Formats: sequence, structure tokens, C-alpha cells
Amino acid sequence: RRGWELLERKGVHGIVVLVAVTPDDQLLHVEQHREPVRGNVIELPAGLAGNEADNAAESLEQAATRELREETGWEATSWERLSAGPPSAGLSTEIVTLMRAHGLVRSGPGGGAGNERMAVHAIPLADVPAWLRQREASGTLVDPKVWAGLWFATY
Repeated sequence: RRGWELLERKGVHGIVVLVAVTPDDQLLHVEQHREPVRGNVIELPAGLAGNEADNAAESLEQAATRELREETGWEATSWERLSAGPPSAGLSTEIVTLMRAHGLVRSGPGGGAGNERMAVHAIPLADVPAWLRQREASGTLVDPKVWAGLWFATY
């Protein structure tokens, strides 16, 4: 578009990134292989809203509920919108909405849906910075949105 090379997701009306702190004050993370960067990435639970025929009209809250359950095995009783914006404004049309989960209750194993294969990490809030630095030092990539989520979790 006008000389810009960009990516646009078709059939998606929102993207949620979830800040979920367990009753034991642990921040939930997921880790999965991401082929574009050829390695494992630690991320906050996240997902697309409206990307499949059976959820085309779902709200961001409904997408957040589904993604949190599928990826982590936790359920939230309510959601709070924290912030929204472009994670890569020079490349993608995506706008992500950070949402805080409240009233978490364990409901299952998590690990993803379909062909997703992810590890779930519940890290005590006080230990998250050191844990992330250790994982980075070992070669694992950390999505910078994790740091934003940590800020919101302790704010």
C-alpha cells in the first residue's frame, strides 16, 4: 500500500493478549515454537477473535475466555481492558488489546487447541524478571509484550 510492504489478517476483528495472575500471585505465560523466528518464544496467552466460522461474531471478552482456557487451562470470571495498539506498526495492520483476567479458577490442563503445542509456565510475580532474563540467556526469545503484561500485573 503506497509503497509499504505490509501484512493484514483477513477474517479477524481483534487480537487479545491476556494478563492472567493466579490466586497464588503467579503470572501465566505460554511457550511455543514459532517458525518465523525458528525458535521457542515465551509469550502471554493470546489469540484471534473471529478467525473461525464458529466464532466469527465473538467479542474480545469471549475470545479472551476461549484462549485463556485453551492455552492455560484457567478460566476468568471477568475481564478488564488495559490497553490497545499496534505491536508492529511498520509491518502489520494488527491492533492487539491487552486484557486483565480477574477471578481465575483452574479448569483444565491447557497446552493449546488443535495442532498447538505449548508449555504453560506459572511464575511468581516477584520472580518473573529474573526468570525471563535466565530464559533469554539460554536462547529462548521473549515477546516484549510479556514485559508490558508484567507491568500491568504489578501496577
